[in-house]
Amino acid sequence: MAIRTRITELLGIEKPIIQAAMGWIARAQLSSAVSNAGGMGIIETSSGELDAVRGEIIKMRTLTDKPFGVNVAQAFVRDPEIIRFVIDQGVKFVTTSAGDPMKYTAMLKDAGLTVFHVVPNLAGALRAVEAGVDGLIVEGGEGGGFKNPKDVSTMVLVPQVVEAVDVPVVAAGGIMDGRTMAAAFALGAEGVLMGTRILSSAESPVHDNWKRAIVEADATDTVFLNRKGPGPALRALRTERTARLAAEGSPNIFGEFADTQRVYFAGDLEAGIALTGQVAGRIHDVKPVAQIFDETMREYEAVTAGLPRG
Repeated sequence: MAIRTRITELLGIEKPIIQAAMGWIARAQLSSAVSNAGGMGIIETSSGELDAVRGEIIKMRTLTDKPFGVNVAQAFVRDPEIIRFVIDQGVKFVTTSAGDPMKYTAMLKDAGLTVFHVVPNLAGALRAVEAGVDGLIVEGGEGGGFKNPKDVSTMVLVPQVVEAVDVPVVAAGGIMDGRTMAAAFALGAEGVLMGTRILSSAESPVHDNWKRAIVEADATDTVFLNRKGPGPALRALRTERTARLAAEGSPNIFGEFADTQRVYFAGDLEAGIALTGQVAGRIHDVKPVAQIFDETMREYEAVTAGLPRG
């Protein structure tokens, strides 16, 4: 089944599914699997390891001949030369996030790239459209990762933005299958972004302990941290450590990521913070990305065909 939307046309992809730009995780191994499965694989920069990121962008060329993109997480990118590198590598799609869309949009578009900006609210969406972006990734508060402390759910935020802008919208937060993709399209989105579902896929490089924790999680097994600052808020897997942080707060939320390698790749979930969305409560198995996408498309077709008709 093929779904043609402005998202698939702009990005040249078969399925209207974009992979979240997860720090340290969204690299060539995982992102190429997404692109090869017909979606849009994204290489991250939020790790701040830009030398490694450059290598991963080059590696993607050896693993897929399908379109892929790069995320520029402005709060974590200290070297603006990464923008020039992305352009010089012939990347055609960039998502920008965690910063002002006015900063890089014109430069990227002048070089012929398609640019989407990640937004957590209507004000951010209007600012991004003013900056000239081609599309928006509209991220509800139920998604994992760094969030706006004044979070709004996907169900409310997506239609609010769709009604206010003319550019195509990708819905993010709570999306993991055909049923949720159908819901996102009913809200006005033309594509979806998956994070936690792809994080828990067979090709994901994270430790099996994290994948198993997602599979075993209920929808209430995440916590919203650092709502009062300083620094960004975020949604993470509930562990003894993150439950304590939720209760007591942290004077330096970024410092909690000092042992990220132990959390992500050694499986010590108490060593730091494992960013995870509420949709973990609906994920019950680890599957290859291609299977996840194929099942998503089939379920989307079945759900939309089965909707009540007047």
